[in-house]
Amino acid sequence: MLHEMLTREIGRSGIEASAIGLGTWAIGGWMWGGTDEAKSISAIQASIDEGISLIDTAPAYGQGLSEEIVGKAIAGRREKVVLATKCGLVWHTQKGNHFFDYDGKPVHRYLGKDAIVHEVEQSLKRLGTDYIDHYITHWQDPTTPIAETMEALETLKTQGKIRSIGASNTTADDVKAYVAAGQLDAIQEEYSMIKRDIEDTLVPLCLKEKVSVLSYSSLALGLLTGKIGPDRTFEGDDQRKDNPRFSVENRRKVARLMDAIAPIAETHGATKAQVVIAWTLQQPGITFSLCGARDPEQARENAKAGRLRLTSEEIGLIGDAAATHLTELAA
Repeated sequence: MLHEMLTREIGRSGIEASAIGLGTWAIGGWMWGGTDEAKSISAIQASIDEGISLIDTAPAYGQGLSEEIVGKAIAGRREKVVLATKCGLVWHTQKGNHFFDYDGKPVHRYLGKDAIVHEVEQSLKRLGTDYIDHYITHWQDPTTPIAETMEALETLKTQGKIRSIGASNTTADDVKAYVAAGQLDAIQEEYSMIKRDIEDTLVPLCLKEKVSVLSYSSLALGLLTGKIGPDRTFEGDDQRKDNPRFSVENRRKVARLMDAIAPIAETHGATKAQVVIAWTLQQPGITFSLCGARDPEQARENAKAGRLRLTSEEIGLIGDAAATHLTELAA
């Protein structure tokens, strides 16, 4: 039986959003073998039509391309969207720490006030809006004190350019520093059945401080969809091509987990991926699940997971199956 779309508050911001969020890294094309703009726009609009209000993007996803596509897709629908984007991965300056090269040009981690002020204006322009609901530091910058970063973000909030503050790819010490410097509403971290370390490191702290947790890679880059079998091949710049997590042996282990999940999915008239997402959202302290979609069909499938409620018995069965089949899964 499907329920209403699950919604939750982002920290103490007062902003309510769908617990299922649309992640748009793949829509930017970079490290995903390119993108199809028309299909991407359709995927975003289908997500909104299906009740997903939280849309998460970043300048780094295709160096602005994802934000531009999101901006086109939400034109005329802005009031239905809780829009999240990020700052801190920069190519307009070489301050901070070099992180990687994009098309032969350096990208740095930098969260100084000057860069944040510059970045927010660029994002607003690409997104075609005058405010961002949730603004997130994408990767942490050890060269800038978090107090300085938070001062800049709090100023933007006072100006009405952003409505809430988040941080991604953090440590417990980072979170403590953010909380000490202002109102941190959420962290965004990798979390899935096969990567659960934040349960011991960050989740207890966030529960204590009333900080939401947005999980990304809830389907582990597609590994937990039930659609990537041992025979699948990855081409071009697809990041999964050389990822040890996608080894043939790992995919065999995941296939056995999917076989164990299948009866639960059948009971609910759901797909295996929907069950995995619903399980994620019912873990203690996990507030939101960001799921990628590159076409309307994927968007609609993800949205239905926000209407699925698993029983405590089913949660236990899935947990037991994951412990059995995902033991020693290569990272």
